[in-house]
Amino acid sequence: MPNITSAKKRVRSNARKAEVNTLVRSSMRTAVKNVEKTVTAGTKEEASNKLNIALQRIDKACNSGLVHKNKAARLKSRLTKAVNSME
Repeated sequence: MPNITSAKKRVRSNARKAEVNTLVRSSMRTAVKNVEKTVTAGTKEEASNKLNIALQRIDKACNSGLVHKNKAARLKSRLTKAVNSME
């Protein structure tokens, strides 16, 4: 445990940021999995609704620096392709 006041504050702020980052990353992953499940089992309309949510979550994770921009683009491309190929 740090003794200096600014170091103590840094520990607290890092903990808060880590919690937010975990929430953003996990919500992104959950949204991606929901789209994949819907593509295999659901209707195209339902899949496109879930796709919009997933794209927003991916963009948020990318803008906050949690996901590299190329990974975000790759995920968005794959999900969009899967939804568009549905019947």
